[in-house]
Amino acid sequence: MNKKVTSEDIASKASANLKSSSTGKASKTASASALAQASSPEKETSSAAATAASKVLRDGRTSADSKSVAASTLTQRGKKKS
Repeated sequence: MNKKVTSEDIASKASANLKSSSTGKASKTASASALAQASSPEKETSSAAATAASKVLRDGRTSADSKSVAASTLTQRGKKKS
């Protein structure tokens, strides 16, 4: 089980991403996942949110704040089920 939670700084950036009209869908998906895990260590990043976060990190047009949120989202991904 994942024991990581989203920090206050990342949660604040995620909230700003969700409020912004210029934020893309992938960034919003990663941000929503990060916020959901802000105080819940039992929650883990879903496959869809992890894919979105990966897209955010690879996109050269994405802001540093969005990339920070995406990276946090990926670190909260649970172990893959085999």
